[in-house]
Amino acid sequence: MIAAAGQALWSHWRRNPLQLFTLVAGLALATALWSGVQALNAQARSSYDAAAALLGEGRFDQLVPRSGDTIAQHRFVSLRRAGWLVGPVIEGSLDAGGERVRIVGIDPLTAPGGAGPITQAGDAPLQSFLSERLIFAHPDIAEALARSVTQRVVADPGLSPDTAVTDIGVAQFLLDRPQELSRLMLAESQPRGRPPLDEIAPDLVLRPSQQSSDIGQLTGSFHLNLTAFGLLSFAVGIFIVHGAIGLAFEQRRGMVRTLRSLGLPLRHLVGLMVAELAVIALIAGAVGVVLGYLLAAALLPDVAATLEGLYGAQVSGALSLAPSWWLSGLGIALAGTGLAASGAFWRIARMPALANSDARAWSMAAGRRHALLAMAGLGLFGMAAGLVWLGSGLIAGFAGVACLLFGAALVFPLVLDRALSVAERRARSVRWEWFWADTRQQVPGLSLALMALLLAMAANIGVSTMVSSFRLTFTGFLDQRLTAGLYVATDDAAQAEELLFFVDGRAEGVLPLLSADTRLAGQTAEILGVRVGPAYRDNWTFIAQDGAVWDRVAAGEAVIINEQMARRADLWPGDMLLLAPGREVPIAGVVSDYGNPIAQAVIGEGLFGELFPETRATRFGLRTQAPDALRNALIDAGIVEEGQITDQSALKAFSMGVFERTFTVTAALNVLTLAVAGFAILMSLLTLAGMRIPQLAPAWALGLTRRELGRLELWRAVILAALTLMVAVPLGLALAWMLLAVINVEAFGWRLPMFLFPLDYVVLGALALCAAMAAAAWPALRLARTPPSHLLKVFAHEG
Repeated sequence: MIAAAGQALWSHWRRNPLQLFTLVAGLALATALWSGVQALNAQARSSYDAAAALLGEGRFDQLVPRSGDTIAQHRFVSLRRAGWLVGPVIEGSLDAGGERVRIVGIDPLTAPGGAGPITQAGDAPLQSFLSERLIFAHPDIAEALARSVTQRVVADPGLSPDTAVTDIGVAQFLLDRPQELSRLMLAESQPRGRPPLDEIAPDLVLRPSQQSSDIGQLTGSFHLNLTAFGLLSFAVGIFIVHGAIGLAFEQRRGMVRTLRSLGLPLRHLVGLMVAELAVIALIAGAVGVVLGYLLAAALLPDVAATLEGLYGAQVSGALSLAPSWWLSGLGIALAGTGLAASGAFWRIARMPALANSDARAWSMAAGRRHALLAMAGLGLFGMAAGLVWLGSGLIAGFAGVACLLFGAALVFPLVLDRALSVAERRARSVRWEWFWADTRQQVPGLSLALMALLLAMAANIGVSTMVSSFRLTFTGFLDQRLTAGLYVATDDAAQAEELLFFVDGRAEGVLPLLSADTRLAGQTAEILGVRVGPAYRDNWTFIAQDGAVWDRVAAGEAVIINEQMARRADLWPGDMLLLAPGREVPIAGVVSDYGNPIAQAVIGEGLFGELFPETRATRFGLRTQAPDALRNALIDAGIVEEGQITDQSALKAFSMGVFERTFTVTAALNVLTLAVAGFAILMSLLTLAGMRIPQLAPAWALGLTRRELGRLELWRAVILAALTLMVAVPLGLALAWMLLAVINVEAFGWRLPMFLFPLDYVVLGALALCAAMAAAAWPALRLARTPPSHLLKVFAHEG
């Protein structure tokens, strides 16, 4: 009997292939968007792990230069002789046939445990690593590197992109840096009684492991943003699945009643339905994982460029297929299907054996639940407000956004019903009164698709407002900061002196760019030393200030901090900031610093020289009204090479390029989410088309032609989309405010002003209306071509 019951249940899908396609396609699209995002995140994190595993970054304390970026090799020898267990590391870039390769050299004999040469196949044999002078390189650059060096190059996919690791002696030779090191790694356990660092190497400072650059932490907000969008896209897709499953269960009420009457136990019936949906979910999930892989492969170059531009994180451009990713994609498909079907299973379990099998009862029952859904939505609004005002952290911010969006989705059917009720009462003719009443009757059947459209449109409005506000603010920010016509990077102090002598009288002003890495207010930070002048006084604007900011900074009596440090450490003008032991100065101003993930402090050139006497400026901004002429003069005189000069326009173009790529993935997910919502409307209209014949037949019998009925169906879709848009605009603006004022602050440490872009909203509205009309065109055409005999059959059973 179980086999016969299974065949009977499956016969529903054979008779309704469109519903089956809706279910499979909705679940596949939802899984594709989610798994694609997870594939991008997994690929990025694997690259971070490979970089960290290469040198044990984040695990070991390190000794770094107090100033500059080079350690003399004799310091390593002195420390080892004094009992310090340190391992040398050298890093640099090598041009290999046009490819920039990061060369990393280590000494495996002194490297701390776990920081030796690790390859994809396991530990590299020590003898081969040392005697054969092997170079392990990422496969993307292995061939180019092999053509440029005499050493044997071994491709190793376990390394970070554009990275090669070799013995430190080989690396020094390749980089032409004999007797030089970049940093020293400390073993976790050190001998007792060793002399203090200040006595052996006073020019080095200890950087604890937790202070090392943890790229995973810096990029965490970016990946969380991607995950949130993937989850939103998945939720929109699950709306389609929920609607398709709910409709299928209600249409099979008669079959369920018959099977129960024939003696099939309820638990066996539910078990068969669960197995049926599990098979469909696995098939749809497999399709979704494949689509997700294609989506991730298409977006990976933009994600990699964004992470490298914003954070300096290198991500492999080749997507790897991890079994855990495939399994998680299938798992999320099964979980989403179970969530979407839970309500239907609950109704089946509570349904009397001889319950009514009228499919329209499903829609009417859904309509009666609007008030309860609205109450739940209001509760979510309250939770969103509480999380915004009382919560803290990025997770709380995204939870608030989720409560806002899904609260609005739950309230929306009741709002839509009330709006249509008002239109019905104001109708001036019988035809339009029937039209509005019939539209209200369709709302329960279309509510899930319209809720998906609402979420997609609101997300589109919110994200586009955020991106456009960011673009407008960022462009003005670049105009303020990049005031010099040329930016020159010299190789050493001697070349810097030669440059300064040459530009004296040729440039209107010289801005030395001094910087030093340190710890401020418990954060990894950068201190900038500036020569206070019109370039800063006339262009920098403050979000908070105390007195004559630049006069105090020039005198060495105050410091300026960026917004990131101010918000994270809760430091504002008037508070004191410890710059160095025994040197504490008040904060005079807080400045916006968009696009910078770390804390930053700005002090005068004189104070910087006192704190970091060994640091000399090797980078300069040259203010000039004729940048091209000065550039040519510098090159013709042989002061610097062409590659050492960057003009203002090139810097702005690079910065804006990073910015645009940053939001390419978000924009792509936005478009895909909107497309999924449009698909939801199409599938809902198609599945409801057959159920509408009993409601349309009387109108046809009273004089409305089939063409007029089809035309009214088109108008109905446009009106519902327009009403959805009217709700989506304020919801999207509320979302934009939360993204700018809550999420952005928690993720990056700065708050952006919010601007409105009405023209963009008009364009989006037009696209949404066109999408709704396109989705309704096929069902309307089918209705207009419905044979009169089908309409007459409605009356055949009356009497």
